[in-house]
Amino acid sequence: AMAGEGSTFRLRCSLLGHGQDVRGLTRGLFPEGGFVSVSRDRTARLWAPDGLNRGFTEMHCMSGHSNFVSCVCIIPPSDLYPRGLIATGGNDHNICIFTVDNSAPLYVLKGHKNTVCSLSSGKFGTLLSGSWDTTAKVWLNDRCMMTLQGHTAAIWAVKILPEQGLMLTGSADKTIKLWKAGRCERTFTGHEDCVRGLAILSEMEFLSCANDASVRRWQISGECLQVYYGHTNYIYSISVFPRCKDFVTTGEDRSLRIWKQGECAQTIRLPAQSVWCCCVLDNGDIVVGASDGIIRVFTESLERTASAEEIQAFENELAQASIDPKTGDLGDINADDLPGREHLKDPGTRDGQTRLIKDNGKVEAYQWSVSEGRWIKIGDVVGSSGATQQTSGKVLFEGKEYDYVFTIDVNENGPSYKLPYNITDDPWLTAYNFLQKNDLNPMFLDQVAKFIMDNTKGQTLLSTSNQFSDPFTGAGRYVPGSSSGSSTIPGADPFTGAGRYVPGSASNAATPVGGVDPFTGMGAYQSAAAKVENIYFPKKDAVTFDQANPTQILGKLKELNGSAAEEHKLTEDDLIVLEKLLSATCNTSAETPTAQQLQTLWRAVNWPEDIVFPALDILRLSVRHPTVNENFCSEKEHVQFIVLLLKFLNPKGKQANQLLALRALCNCFVSHAGQKLMMEQRDEIMTQAIETKSGNKNIHIALATLTLNYAVCLHKVNNVEGKAQCLSVISTVMEVVQDLEAIFRLLVALGTLISDDTNAVQLAKSLGVDSQIKKYASVSEPAKVKECCRFVLSLL
Repeated sequence: AMAGEGSTFRLRCSLLGHGQDVRGLTRGLFPEGGFVSVSRDRTARLWAPDGLNRGFTEMHCMSGHSNFVSCVCIIPPSDLYPRGLIATGGNDHNICIFTVDNSAPLYVLKGHKNTVCSLSSGKFGTLLSGSWDTTAKVWLNDRCMMTLQGHTAAIWAVKILPEQGLMLTGSADKTIKLWKAGRCERTFTGHEDCVRGLAILSEMEFLSCANDASVRRWQISGECLQVYYGHTNYIYSISVFPRCKDFVTTGEDRSLRIWKQGECAQTIRLPAQSVWCCCVLDNGDIVVGASDGIIRVFTESLERTASAEEIQAFENELAQASIDPKTGDLGDINADDLPGREHLKDPGTRDGQTRLIKDNGKVEAYQWSVSEGRWIKIGDVVGSSGATQQTSGKVLFEGKEYDYVFTIDVNENGPSYKLPYNITDDPWLTAYNFLQKNDLNPMFLDQVAKFIMDNTKGQTLLSTSNQFSDPFTGAGRYVPGSSSGSSTIPGADPFTGAGRYVPGSASNAATPVGGVDPFTGMGAYQSAAAKVENIYFPKKDAVTFDQANPTQILGKLKELNGSAAEEHKLTEDDLIVLEKLLSATCNTSAETPTAQQLQTLWRAVNWPEDIVFPALDILRLSVRHPTVNENFCSEKEHVQFIVLLLKFLNPKGKQANQLLALRALCNCFVSHAGQKLMMEQRDEIMTQAIETKSGNKNIHIALATLTLNYAVCLHKVNNVEGKAQCLSVISTVMEVVQDLEAIFRLLVALGTLISDDTNAVQLAKSLGVDSQIKKYASVSEPAKVKECCRFVLSLL
């Protein structure tokens, strides 16, 4: 039974099992009332409540990491795994996924380049991981879907929010970032040191804790609502009670603190320096893990409270703990000024208040317990503990943790250098890297390595499989291979029905641009009586912008050429050359574009941005021609070509240029060379293209078409990260687009991406795309929007 208001947490049990620090805890789904712990001893353990007494039993021990395990979370049940899965992250850069009844991993996720120190799971099987490599990654089953880049230091905390597609990351760069569909929407600043933990209060609010010893409550909109102070050192973890806004925190000041109605209601000291982690069980009990390797559970329920003997044993252990005054957890201590034992006759004023006394030359620390009305001894304060590092390796250097951080003076008057070291590292390799990084003379190698070995007393852990032997290839990443893309796109000839949305009688009905309905005259599809057939996706061919008025374009070019600065002016001959190029590429003459014509075009598209648009329009039309496509997109030329087009996508630039650059990129997909280039540069192009989303409706249509052409290519090759990026773009653009033609093209892109791919379907759901598009299922005109939308929804 839950205890009443204002009651006190007392020890329920202490669990031994782990051989080293317990670094992560999470409540389990199965068995009910249980939890999972992970430790520096490289294992994860599943604990179940013990029916007979107040304790827990270790169900089984899971191992799969070659180094410390630092975090854990539960992946909710699915049809395939009705009891859910357990995910653990470690210093070996890997994430292991376990079933609840097997001690070996089901599979391992590789891709991070440094310690994985935080995990959070969402709906539909998504998993978010945070790493010291400064990135967070979104995984779906066994594949990496997207990488969140933007923090400048280690990511210590991650959380998936209840609203689909929203994610939070907290970093050693002191900021928290909110991500929507894989893009950073907002950065929260306020903490003055590494952000270490995050906890969700509701769809609109969350909490963070940090090395600045404060907890902050935030609104998703960016506002910091409250700051809570109480801890006297780093706060490592934070966990919320079920069904309310109260929470618990643990930290480097040897304490667990329980916060109710915004106040620190109770402080529980532990006989360990670092209280690394905590979680709250469904019944409101609190589980904590610490640097002494012991898991302790605290409860408000009298039935579950430990026996008097166990509580006495815990108090004795606490009383014998030695407290290092250098940590500052007890304020500045001057032993000569301390009162004697009689000082403990005066009662304390608040729960958790500490008092130091001196007895027979020894300094002792006590803490006031309001519920028991007495002072409880929490340890002896010992002198400086010498230079030995705590067993728990908590020295921070550049936002990461190390067992040691040495200060090395190479010569008397020069600067001193910091050398971080873990006992799992190779001293020689560390020394070598240190000298390289700081540009120091390699002749110091022996000296530095010897210094490390002397100062760590040769402490090394069991031989670890050496991290350096395996350069990670970054699983799940699409590497444009040397196979020249031939595998990806069959048929090197230009697509015939380039501009067609519908199988029509005209073999090459070019798509008119700008609000004109490509289905005009296709009334047969409108009849509701016949079963509507999905003619929309998966789309097989690229969609191009073919509409042209060569006379107008050339007229504008001549007019602007007249006012151009001398160094940009084209001669009469140049203009005739461009006219020939236009007629060759708009199918009005059978000639093939020449090298001279392309050189002239290249000069014209490098005009100043206020007059370049007619030249860009010629480029947009020409690039559909196989010769031109091959010329600009081939190995030699492509870099400057892409750089040029990306430059025009700058959101601060002219909208006409943005529009034509987007259309030119769409038209590149016509030929094999163009497709290959677009796929190789996808990340860069999409990232830049999305910046034009604040543009007008024509820009929106072009942006939607670019996404659609990527979807067409990605449907043919199974490139998960590419699909994830496209889904993220669709989700982001859907929010700002009003024009129904653009919406239609985004729906076709979405349908094409998720056709025949269950992973893509799950990812689209986890980004919340289904709820974004529902409203288009009831659009009356044009009917294609409603029909296409319904087909997409039937897949989701």
